[in-house]
Amino acid sequence: MKKTILLIPVWLVSVAAIAQQRPHYTQYILNNYILNPALSGIENYVDLKISTRDQWVGLTGAPRTSYFSIQGPIGKKDYRTSSTSFQIPGENPRGRYYWENYTAAEPHHGIGLTMVNDRTGSFNRFTINATYAYHLGLSPTMNLSAGFSGGITNISIDRTKHDFSGTGDIYDPATGTSINKELNKIRPDLGFGMWLYTKNYFIGLSAQQIIPQKLSFVDDAAILTKGRLVPHMFLSGGYRFLLTDDINAIPSVMLKYVQNSSKNDFQPELNLKFQYQDLFWLGGSYRYEDGYAAMGGLNIGNTFNVGYAYDFTTTALNTVSKGTHEILVGFLLGNKYSEKCPRCW
Repeated sequence: MKKTILLIPVWLVSVAAIAQQRPHYTQYILNNYILNPALSGIENYVDLKISTRDQWVGLTGAPRTSYFSIQGPIGKKDYRTSSTSFQIPGENPRGRYYWENYTAAEPHHGIGLTMVNDRTGSFNRFTINATYAYHLGLSPTMNLSAGFSGGITNISIDRTKHDFSGTGDIYDPATGTSINKELNKIRPDLGFGMWLYTKNYFIGLSAQQIIPQKLSFVDDAAILTKGRLVPHMFLSGGYRFLLTDDINAIPSVMLKYVQNSSKNDFQPELNLKFQYQDLFWLGGSYRYEDGYAAMGGLNIGNTFNVGYAYDFTTTALNTVSKGTHEILVGFLLGNKYSEKCPRCW
């Protein structure tokens, strides 16, 4: 019984902490839309992405995150408005010639949908959001977009994965006496974002879960956990350097703010990506007080791309974890101009 008493507070703290944090994405630089609805419709095609992330491999009940996103433009006139905007045979599609003739997109709308599932042990969080954005041209080479997202988040706890008594009885008094094996809560989820983009740089600001939501699970007056769904804010920016006519270097930074975070309210992340023509890319990142990551990917034809990232944590978990693996697969639907590299970097 003493062991049970000791285990319960540890479990409660871990669940409460999880409830506050949205999942990490190492390859967000390849799909900023997952963090910012203002990127809805930024491309000349429908962009579909699927990703899975296994965090802290080797730990029982470690986080596993999967997401699906799709977004595309409405009423967009393609930015290739002159003969000089098209690729010259034999030239790098993303070389000096392309960027010297880059033009801003015409004003247009964009819509999209995201679905994210994040499971840690018995705790599961599923969020679905619809998004909308409007893109406005500020200059011949600069666009500003603003967007919002709206949907719901379902939080659930699977009681069948808890046995504090060691007897195999999931209806232990410590977790209530209800016959329900799974406890669920549904909460609204609202977000907004802005995205300024040119041929050389981008700056973005977004917020998720902008309206905090109280979260508690009560089962026959036995409170399993209390917590809050809190706002997450993201400030990001990046710049493109043309090192040679074949190689682009894109350093970027993201600053994440989590209200009332149990760790740090602010967490910066640094990224560096090297891209060879429009064929493949290599890069790395550093997340403050968390770890390092290496990533790479390639474009396969004009309708498919794939990326992979490996994270190494610098926290105490590195003694028991085998790292984190993340795979991202993208499909470029309706890609009539054979684009291979996203306009959103």
